[in-house]
Amino acid sequence: TRQLFSLSKKPAKAQDAGDGNAFVRAIMAGSRLTLRNPVTRILTVAAFTAGSIALAAVLLPKAEYLPQGNRNLIINILIPPPGYSDEKRWEMGRHVMAELKPYLEQDYLDGIPQIDNLFFVASDKFNLFGGTSKHIDEARAMMPVFTRVMNEIPGVFGVSIQSGIFENGVGKGRSVDVNVSGDDYPTIVAAAGMLYGVIAQAIPGAQIRPVPSLEIGYPEANLIPDRARVVANGLSEQALGEYIDVLMDGRRIGDYKPAGGQLMDMVVTGVDDAIKSPEDLLGGLVATPFGELIRVGDLAHIEYGQGMTQVDHLERKRNVRLEVTPPDDYALQTALETIGDELIPPLEQTGKLDGVSVRVGGNADKLTETRQALQWNFVLAIVITYLLLSALFGNYLYPLVILFTVPLAAGGGFLGLAMVNWLIAPQPFDILVMLGFIILVGTVVNNAILIVHQALNNIREAGMDGMQAITQSVRTRIRPIFMSATTSLFGLLPLVLATGSGSELYRGLGAVILGGLALSTVLTLFVVPALLAFLIGRERPSSAPADAPM
Repeated sequence: TRQLFSLSKKPAKAQDAGDGNAFVRAIMAGSRLTLRNPVTRILTVAAFTAGSIALAAVLLPKAEYLPQGNRNLIINILIPPPGYSDEKRWEMGRHVMAELKPYLEQDYLDGIPQIDNLFFVASDKFNLFGGTSKHIDEARAMMPVFTRVMNEIPGVFGVSIQSGIFENGVGKGRSVDVNVSGDDYPTIVAAAGMLYGVIAQAIPGAQIRPVPSLEIGYPEANLIPDRARVVANGLSEQALGEYIDVLMDGRRIGDYKPAGGQLMDMVVTGVDDAIKSPEDLLGGLVATPFGELIRVGDLAHIEYGQGMTQVDHLERKRNVRLEVTPPDDYALQTALETIGDELIPPLEQTGKLDGVSVRVGGNADKLTETRQALQWNFVLAIVITYLLLSALFGNYLYPLVILFTVPLAAGGGFLGLAMVNWLIAPQPFDILVMLGFIILVGTVVNNAILIVHQALNNIREAGMDGMQAITQSVRTRIRPIFMSATTSLFGLLPLVLATGSGSELYRGLGAVILGGLALSTVLTLFVVPALLAFLIGRERPSSAPADAPM
């Protein structure tokens, strides 16, 4: 065959057509050493496989849920004390804007990147402010000044969070929910407050947001029915509650759709502006089943007290939720294990959580569910690959030899992820990274397929014996294997080495595939031939050897 182009001006040597260059000769020397006898084969398979599994076990990081990303938005949630007036909220907003105004006008004042946009929102239910940076990759650097401004507001508790790209709701991107449920709010709040302090001490730097609050100081009016009078008038406490609902905000009783019109809600309401204070409710009239009208004040009385701005329920019990956002260098799985396994059980055993039930959930539950789903997907990928290879080879044993490359790749995948953490940037072990191991199942088997297929051809078509067929297969497939692997590795490098917005999303995925492919490519040349040597002796030539080598 005529050579069209060559980068080398030196004429090819006869030796180059044999074992090739020094690298190929070194690989072949190692391969022959591992194939010398059954003991060396077993040691090769056991050492490399156990080493890869041990490497994966040592380097296995704690898991995250979804990638946080580096979104250019910082949200600061403010929790004021009970009874905070509208004027106080205006004053709080003016303080925030005045303190942050210099950072809107000057870049890198006190080392803080310039704020591009700043907003403040306040209402009875929530209070927050947020901002974006003119340097889209440095939004996180604004958090210290935001935290300082929040801490300067008397009596106000604040949480500063970088909004995640997959976040569903304010502050719900990377959090562990600790739900404290019970029947008595004072007991619930006391237990939640104790857990707040314990978690803050165990996870330094964690942002903990209580929902709705840890204070029972909001004024409330409770309408207490007189059960005897309610029953005597043919009513029930539920019916009285429905009447109160009608008198206050109205109650939906059904739907109505006029001809050719749209479906509308039918709502029964009391007289507009008739109820301006809790005492006005006592003068409202309700109808009894006996056809009589009776004042609410004759059926119930008002008791004033203190409570929450809202009443949350979990499984029909009153609930206070602590949304715990761990620091960036503290994995979500680690936070889940710390709270669920190390903090809560001792408190329950000592009776400090009597009267309440504590459950850890939120994104922590989603992480557990997703990890279990991915584990089954990984097993399914292996099963499908095995069945496909069994059909192609017409044999159930050779696919098992090929699939031995998967544990080799697992060690390389975790090694690649660790090297990215050490040399480039911190990379969490999130769901996208886990997908890389499923992709590896269909990628790393290609090199083993080349070796096994060529060895079988050497026996069936060229009439070689088993060991000669394996050695010749390794020698002739070294270059195709490394050519294919090298192009794949260099194609993955930009995914791993690229910087800028969004690069952190796929860097871990690329690192896992790159590391797994690189390590399995080298180890496959020794492990697969060593395993194949135990099985290939059963093969026989399918025809007389050809006159010319294949």
